[in-house]
Amino acid sequence: MSAVPLLRGGGQLTDVRCLSEIKTPARSSEISSSSSGAMSLGTPRSLASSGQKNIQDIRHPLCAAEESASSRSADALIHPGSGAATGGGGGEKDLSLPNGTPVETSSPASSSSLLNRLQLDDDLDGETRDLFVTVDDPKKHVSTMETYITYRVCTKTTRTEFDLPEYSVRRRYQDFDWLRNKLEESQPTHLIPPLPEKFVMKGVVDRFSEEFVDTRRKALDKFLKRVADHPVLSFNEHFNAFLSAKDLNKRQGLALLTKMGESVKYVTGGYKLRGRPIEFAAMGDYLDMFTQKLGTIDRIAQRIIKEQSEFLLELREYGPVYSSWSSFEEELHDPLEGVSGCVSNCSSALDELTEDMSEEFLPVLKEYVLYIESMKTVLKKRDQVQAEYETKLEAVVFREDKKTPVPTDVEKCQDRVECFNADLKADWDRWQNNKRQDFRQLLTGMADKNIQYYEKCLAAWESLIPSLQDKQEARDETN
Repeated sequence: MSAVPLLRGGGQLTDVRCLSEIKTPARSSEISSSSSGAMSLGTPRSLASSGQKNIQDIRHPLCAAEESASSRSADALIHPGSGAATGGGGGEKDLSLPNGTPVETSSPASSSSLLNRLQLDDDLDGETRDLFVTVDDPKKHVSTMETYITYRVCTKTTRTEFDLPEYSVRRRYQDFDWLRNKLEESQPTHLIPPLPEKFVMKGVVDRFSEEFVDTRRKALDKFLKRVADHPVLSFNEHFNAFLSAKDLNKRQGLALLTKMGESVKYVTGGYKLRGRPIEFAAMGDYLDMFTQKLGTIDRIAQRIIKEQSEFLLELREYGPVYSSWSSFEEELHDPLEGVSGCVSNCSSALDELTEDMSEEFLPVLKEYVLYIESMKTVLKKRDQVQAEYETKLEAVVFREDKKTPVPTDVEKCQDRVECFNADLKADWDRWQNNKRQDFRQLLTGMADKNIQYYEKCLAAWESLIPSLQDKQEARDETN
């Protein structure tokens, strides 16, 4: 196995050749301290077992259904970089920007390499974070060939991987797309945050409108912040280049080709797992359920927004009618003008509520729908690696010569599965924590907006009551 550079807390580079050689403090929620130990050269460890077994005692992986139930005891091990663990770290990789510029950076490839450098709590505060990224200042560019929007990406950091403490570069959407595809390619065991969808329905949304551009800017800002807060992705060399390199204008179509290649690669795997660990099966079931719930909420929310928009149009026609009527009614002039003003205030409040649902509520739902697809993609990759391991282990179990050592590729494949499991569990916990925070903030904001809407409507109509009462008192005195 090729050596993987690992940057420890003291800043010294160390070659890591086996996941069992790494001994660092473990996070109790992600790493099982009882799982460490040297890997046997003659016997592969069963994924569902907590101890060593002879090759003759290993049950057939395709018929041992109970192994999936006991697989929950096979917790995450401290592992080397995902690139090496998945076979993608052998030799020197040709790292370059889309315009061909070579990039020389040093990047730990696994969460275990950061345990001594970065606190792995989900709630990172300003004292533990050392990388801050923001996306702002969208600008429209018009040329003879195309029209596009660029965004300013500002970075502040104290990390030694960066030459400067601050950077300010301009990026367009396809640059963000290039970054995400590079992260998927170089960190296949991790959950990559989603980007907002690139294409919109023609004639429905103007992609150069101020509202659309600002909504996309917020989504891109959230994407970079999620990557920057990740204990592994934030040290990726491509992320470093994205934040610091000035020239990213020349495109080579790498992102599209990479994305197509990944799709073909993982769709063609037709092996059906029979011993899938229960915890990962539960993840898949949860994602399916969550997709249905979000789909239902999104569909109803869009219908509510449509009905509110139609009601808003009616209110805007309804109020002026009272105002025009007041010109013909001398005695009722003030009350009618008051009703017209109340309707106008209520329509303004409804406009703000509808706008908030469109720009704040719906984008979060859409982001998590895309997040679910990203998580399902990682689960499929994990299943394919496990399927490869089961196939190789099956060949070992049925071989005639039981005394020869287990092939090295079987042990390497098992390490890849364990690496996938550990990274996926850690990212799952992080995703669940982010989801709780996002939806708590979303629902709290929605409650506040609705309270403000009804308070404005109530205040508008209450302001009309005194004028109506004064009118009635004046009439009673006259009579």
